[in-house]
Amino acid sequence: MSRKRIVQILASIIQNAYIPAIFVGGIYQGFLKRGCTPILNCWGCPLALFSCPMGALQHFIGLQLIPFYIAGFFGTVGMLVGRMTCGWLCPFGFFQDLLYKIRSFKMRLPKFFSYFKYVVLVGVAGIVAYVTAEPWFCKVCPDGALIAGIPLVLADKTGDLKALVGWHYYMKIAILLAIIVFSITIKRFFCRTFCPVGAIYSIFNRFSLLRLTVDEKKCIECESCQMVCPMNVGIHRHQHDIDCIRCLDCVKICPTKAITHEVR
Repeated sequence: MSRKRIVQILASIIQNAYIPAIFVGGIYQGFLKRGCTPILNCWGCPLALFSCPMGALQHFIGLQLIPFYIAGFFGTVGMLVGRMTCGWLCPFGFFQDLLYKIRSFKMRLPKFFSYFKYVVLVGVAGIVAYVTAEPWFCKVCPDGALIAGIPLVLADKTGDLKALVGWHYYMKIAILLAIIVFSITIKRFFCRTFCPVGAIYSIFNRFSLLRLTVDEKKCIECESCQMVCPMNVGIHRHQHDIDCIRCLDCVKICPTKAITHEVR
């Protein structure tokens, strides 16, 4: 098992570590929830220890307040490592990596779809959240459906939650199922097309302290980097690509050692 896989597994466990001593009465709402994880991870998950940064961002936007805290959080993480947290720490990204391993017909996603995540960020998590004063991305988030919506309804012993299940719940499940199907055939489909957290971090890929560099004299353009990349990025052509999640798989696979990572 690779070092990245071990980190992904540990990160998923740590961020959603059920601790009976503090999980009294259902969802944990203690002091740890005042902090955010650096990736998408639903606040409502019965196992979650921390808050989701996208939920926090929409909370401030809905209150029509400048989100200084969460903007500083995103900015700090982005300036340090760019989109690396997506590649190493995100449970939903890890889930998509596993889905793509399922034997099936595989497709390549046209590059222009990668820019749709900015529409989701500005439109759904920004404008719609501001106008309605509600976190609308959270209402349609497939990660929230997977680790919060489904478990909470299944674990409902009183029937109170099941009685509230309606069109919105089924819509969210339908979105999750669509993401699962597409993720089996397309590398990290959600991360590349819809994730607003990834959209924010991608802005910093060109400026982050941790960067990937390609020695053009050593590069033989074999495209091994793109074939192994979980985001289908040709890093030899675009060193600061918005979809690069700094997983470093390309660094390991490069036959001529043309690709390196460094802190500037």
